[in-house]
Amino acid sequence: MAIWISHRASFAILLAGAACLMIAPSASAQANDAEPATRQANAEVLRSLPFADRADFDDAQRGFIASLPDGLVLGDGQRVVWSMKPYAFQQQAAAPATVNPSLWRQAQLDNFHGLFKVADRVYQVRGLDDSNITIVESDTGLIVIDALLSAETARAAMELYYQHRPRKPVVAVVFTHAHADHFGGVKGVVSENDVRAGRVKIFAPDHFTEHAVTESIIVGNAIRRRGMYQFGPLLPPGERGQIDAGHGKTVSRGTFTLIAPTDLIKDSYELRRIDGVDIEFHLVPGSEAPAEMTLYFPQFKVLDMAEDTNHTMHNLYTIRGAEVRDARLWSSYLGEALQPSIRSCSGKRPSRTPLRPARSRWKETPASSAS
Repeated sequence: MAIWISHRASFAILLAGAACLMIAPSASAQANDAEPATRQANAEVLRSLPFADRADFDDAQRGFIASLPDGLVLGDGQRVVWSMKPYAFQQQAAAPATVNPSLWRQAQLDNFHGLFKVADRVYQVRGLDDSNITIVESDTGLIVIDALLSAETARAAMELYYQHRPRKPVVAVVFTHAHADHFGGVKGVVSENDVRAGRVKIFAPDHFTEHAVTESIIVGNAIRRRGMYQFGPLLPPGERGQIDAGHGKTVSRGTFTLIAPTDLIKDSYELRRIDGVDIEFHLVPGSEAPAEMTLYFPQFKVLDMAEDTNHTMHNLYTIRGAEVRDARLWSSYLGEALQPSIRSCSGKRPSRTPLRPARSRWKETPASSAS
């Protein structure tokens, strides 16, 4: 059977497959205490790393404006699509014996949620899904970068933004790469009718559709099953259950959507002006995703590194079975990104985890991804 039936048919199969993960019911887990070996290993981690350094917590809160109560997002029939309330147990300072202290610290960093100001005319909503949504204020409207996983969480993020900023129309959406948690909420941001009418453009890296569909069709069933182990959505949150996914809390359980890109970035470097905003696109295929790109905004001195620089370890192989990443190629892209912009960049915007400042701390920042 030919894979390329049509873009429309491929998208339909993609949406049907992804829905299985997000409507999966919660499962009970046997709550065992930590074994002696686990306690010993965790105690050694606590002794060996500088947990007294709280600079990351300052970074995670920088630019905070407002949030939703408990980060709660509801779907149809008051169904909970996302909530941060179950993670209130992570407010205690010390990690319990069942949790690695580094994971506990990362989970606490991921608990900061809401609308944040990154720079003038650049805002970000974090902690309402397992990825971040970024909003750039263009001359007459908004450019939205990455649309989260679910339409409900993306819509809630946009409404939170509009509560504190002018209600301007979205004129463009950018998918930085072909992983579902960066485009699945697009219909919570724009309507397909507006895209068809030419009122909204959707930008994506070359071969976006091919890789988005391939991961969900050819190996889709296996990836969805393994994703349960990677993200732990069936475990109840708790110190003996689900703690965090490293790059974010977990996956949202809402409506997965997709609108086909209208404009593909095909050259290694492309400069586009979108509604008065210059964007330098840099294709980085084979890094964190087979089809991926980073963006630099010279007017705002903001570098959007997609998932090539998250505040986690490099995720060269995901246990859900996504393609293994080329570490050397990935590192070369990081070096290329530093060269033209390091002298003037004021902030590095990851598509997951909190913002990290640039300049003096850039080269000491772990650059990686978790999805």
